[in-house]
Amino acid sequence: MSPGPPPDAADAGIAEIERALSRVAHLLTRARQHDRTVVAAGVPVDRAAVPLLRALADGGPMRPGELAAALAVEAPHVTRQVQRLERAGYVVQVADPDDGRCRRVALSGSGRDAVASIRASGRRWIAGALAAWPPGDRERLARLVHRMVDDFEAHADAGRPGDAGSGRD
Repeated sequence: MSPGPPPDAADAGIAEIERALSRVAHLLTRARQHDRTVVAAGVPVDRAAVPLLRALADGGPMRPGELAAALAVEAPHVTRQVQRLERAGYVVQVADPDDGRCRRVALSGSGRDAVASIRASGRRWIAGALAAWPPGDRERLARLVHRMVDDFEAHADAGRPGDAGSGRD
């Protein structure tokens, strides 16, 4: 099997972006970093709970199936996490205003405080890591990362069945 044509300059740039994103994702999601973040935040939750709490903070109350879809995980995973977080007092189940037979998961007051603390802890870590960067570079990075995420989401949405070609508004 031949190795194929050599990558052009654009492909090399893409490869470096992918490599850098993989490194960042690993650094931000590894267990040791999670442990530091939640200890500093004073929020004793496992790694799988943090994205769920953030999703509820950003999207408001959701049905468990909506949470599973938003997090790209299986529904039983969400059910287990919701049960743990409910026992810990971070989430509550509320009536679904659109369908009285269904329930939505919502952050409790403690849950909102927990998310705020986790985010503040993460921001302190990022600020420390980028402390030597000039403010303009940090602002430029923030704009470019948001642009990249928006484009990634639009590209992912365009690949979903029934959404082909629609992109995001």
